[in-house]
Amino acid sequence: MRPDRRRVLLVGGHESRDGRCLTGLVGPDGPEVRAVGRDLHAALAGRDRIVAVPMTLGRDPELPAVAAQTLRWAARERAPGDLLLAGPLGTTGHLVGWIRGAVTRALRDGPPRQAVLLVAPAAGPEPDAELFRVARLVRQYTSVRWVEVALIGGDPDVDEGVGRCLRLGADGVVLVPASFVPVAPRPGVRTAGPLLGAASLATLVRERVAEAEHRWDRYGDDGLATVHHGHGHEHGHGHGHGHEHGREHGHGRGHRDEHDHTDRHRNPSVPVTADLKGAASHVG
Repeated sequence: MRPDRRRVLLVGGHESRDGRCLTGLVGPDGPEVRAVGRDLHAALAGRDRIVAVPMTLGRDPELPAVAAQTLRWAARERAPGDLLLAGPLGTTGHLVGWIRGAVTRALRDGPPRQAVLLVAPAAGPEPDAELFRVARLVRQYTSVRWVEVALIGGDPDVDEGVGRCLRLGADGVVLVPASFVPVAPRPGVRTAGPLLGAASLATLVRERVAEAEHRWDRYGDDGLATVHHGHGHEHGHGHGHGHEHGREHGHGRGHRDEHDHTDRHRNPSVPVTADLKGAASHVG
C-alpha cells in the first residue's frame, strides 16, 4: 500500500453473512473484509489511515451507525482524520435498480410467463418488510407480472416462494439474490447471478472511499458522527419512507456546500426513479 493511500476495510452485516460472502467477490487482492462489531474493532488495532465502507445494499440501515460507534471508540486516542467512515455502499433505491438489471438479464431467455423470486436472508421484521417493498417497486418499474419474496431462514422460505409463484400461474421461476448471499440452485428453477459483479463492486467501493476522503479534506467531516434514525440511512435517498434520514455533523467546520449538494438525497418527496438512474451504471 502506498504511504499516501488509506487502508480500506469493508464492513459486513446481515446482507453478507457478516462479510463472509464478500471475500469471494472482492478476491484475494481486494480490500480486507470485517464483520461489524468486535471483528472491526480488532482490525483497527495497530493500524492507521483507515477508511471503512459499510457494505449494505440498503436493507441494513443500522450498519453505518454501528460501524461509526466502533470507529468513534477507536478514534479517541488518534489524530483527527486517522479513521474515516464512508457512506453506505447503497440504499434501497439503488437496490431496486440493481435488481431491475438482474431481472432484465435473467428474463432474456426462458418462458414468457416467468415469475421473479427475490431471495435474501431473514433479518428481522423491518428489513424483511423492506424487501417486500423493494419487490413491489421492482414490479412497478419492470414488465414482470409476478415479483415475489422468499427469506432464507424465514417465512416464506424459498420452496414456499417458488410454490406461490407457480400457483399464481407462472410458467417458470427465476431466483434473484437481493443480498450478497448467493442463492442455492434448485431443480427446475433458474437462478440469476449476483446483483453486482466484481468489477462493479470494486468501482462502487472506490467511489465511496473517494467521497469519504473528499468530505474529510474539504469539510473536516470524518463520518463518525453518523447517528441512528430508526430504520434510516445515512444520506437516505428519497424512496417513500416519508421521513428524513440524515447525518449529525459533530465538527465545527461548515458543510453548507455539501448539504446543498445532497438535499435531493434527503428529500423523501423525490421519486425512487431518481436513484434508479444512478444505480443502472453499476449493474454487472
